[in-house]
Amino acid sequence: MAKKYKNVLLKISGEILAGDSENIFDHSTSKQIINDIISVKKSGVNIAVVIGGGNIIRGINHRGLALTKTNADHMGMLSTIINGIFLKNLLSNNQIKSIVYSSIAIPGVVRKFDNEEAKEAMNHGHLVILVGGTGNPYFTTDTTAVLRALELDCDVLLKGTKVDGVYDKDPEKYSKAKKFTKLDYNYVINNNLRIMDMTSIIMAEEADLPIIVFSIKKRDELKKVIEKKAEFTIISN
Repeated sequence: MAKKYKNVLLKISGEILAGDSENIFDHSTSKQIINDIISVKKSGVNIAVVIGGGNIIRGINHRGLALTKTNADHMGMLSTIINGIFLKNLLSNNQIKSIVYSSIAIPGVVRKFDNEEAKEAMNHGHLVILVGGTGNPYFTTDTTAVLRALELDCDVLLKGTKVDGVYDKDPEKYSKAKKFTKLDYNYVINNNLRIMDMTSIIMAEEADLPIIVFSIKKRDELKKVIEKKAEFTIISN
């Protein structure tokens, strides 16, 4: 496998892992994603994963749940920790070493995030799972993903979604939706494209961190993205 990237950060939403109304996890999808991550990991690419918590609770839904925004965001952060532990167990079942680092300290459950320790772990073959958001309310896991990618010296941020890139309108609703293969940060900001929150896009632009949006639900697509053989949208300068 031709490696362009040494260190990558993969951002996965919690919704991607969601099962039906009776299950917070879709085990088939989770297994496929883990197998794809393992395939890339075994190729020699260092991977860090930021996982959301939307399959359990999202802070953005605080009004419907009669919660304050701060409390809902705190609950969302805890949801990401649950998902991180779930991913760690799936990796362990496949003999892949991983460490869960959290912005929120929970001794005996997950380690408190330390960027130097996490970089060292990646360099020694561990897959790093990053949870707890930034540790602060009012920030999304998109912002967390950019922040952690920069802290861990990642070459690219890979945002795994349900669709194979960025479109001018919802491709699941509009058959003639136009797909972008390349965008610059300013176009995303000026047109208010809902790819990631604006804070994360601005941070990525300032650091010149490329973002690739692709379908994580397609088998082996993660590996193909890194090989530049997949359908995706890249956001860069």
